[in-house]
Amino acid sequence: MLNSINPSAIRSQQEIKKALIALMREYQYKDITVKQIILESELSRKTFYRNYNSKDDVLISLVKISLEDYFSIVNNEDVDILSTIFSFVDKNKELLSLLDKNDMLNVVLQYINRYGFEYRKKHLSSSNPFTQLFDSLDSDYLIALNCGAIWNVVSLWIHQGMKDSPDSVRATISEYLSRLKQSDIKLL
Repeated sequence: MLNSINPSAIRSQQEIKKALIALMREYQYKDITVKQIILESELSRKTFYRNYNSKDDVLISLVKISLEDYFSIVNNEDVDILSTIFSFVDKNKELLSLLDKNDMLNVVLQYINRYGFEYRKKHLSSSNPFTQLFDSLDSDYLIALNCGAIWNVVSLWIHQGMKDSPDSVRATISEYLSRLKQSDIKLL
């Protein structure tokens, strides 16, 4: 994707992303072509390829923009991680539901893993709630553990139509962690 501050390029990128979302409402992602995106966006082929290399590039752009907002919030000291995650899902409900419909929620986890490690190296503040937990440990493994576990829960919740309230899901997770802490079960 072209990173530009040019208002015309930004408008074109927005139109292309809106076109992909509109097409995903009607078609399976695998069946959507760049030609369809161009027709739906009413932009030229040249404009599409000036901004994106492929339809996958457009999708990754949608996911990346969504996650940048999420990571910037998570980096704050006074953040409730689960509330932030449920807020992220609610804010991006359509995109995530369309990805689920196409059995592609794994794309978000792949980008969380890739972007999460980059973000930690460049932007992790000392006030981040995980900084003290990661102290003197290999944080890459801990980030992978946290992201994988939470994203599996979120993916299931999305796949089940987000019928259970976030508070209900949170209570289940909290109770499980409490029981795990009190048990004699050795995870490792």
